Amino acid sequence: MRTRLLEPGDLAAWCRMRAALWPDADERELTREAAAYLDGTPSLDAVFVAEAPSGEPLGMLELSLRSVAEGCRSTPVPYVEGWYVVPEARRRGVGRSLVAAAEQWARDRGYTEIASDALIDNTASERAHLALGFEEVERAIHFRKDL
Repeated sequence: MRTRLLEPGDLAAWCRMRAALWPDADERELTREAAAYLDGTPSLDAVFVAEAPSGEPLGMLELSLRSVAEGCRSTPVPYVEGWYVVPEARRRGVGRSLVAAAEQWARDRGYTEIASDALIDNTASERAHLALGFEEVERAIHFRKDL
């Protein structure tokens, strides 16, 4: 397996993984965001892909810099905005490799923390984060109301 920064030729595979990660999102909007990143107008600061020796995409991780992240003492903080491993490659070190690449990217730029989140009922993501050394800092339930 090889983990590296995203390249323009990865666009289609990246968009497929984004759609799988966020199935309720507008797929056209996910594709527009991805294309904007590659065109140099990103809302993300780095995107990593993991691939099999054959070049088959196994996973991706999107990283941004946030001015505030819950439980963090520094600012800005590298923040895992999206992290996805294709189902057939899970529990084989792909997620670990993606997080390690993001951590190295952050260290190389002088950052001392990295943050992430998961939906409150996503126990698989919670376990993956904890297994990679993340610590839980907060739980929240958000509300909204039409006016």
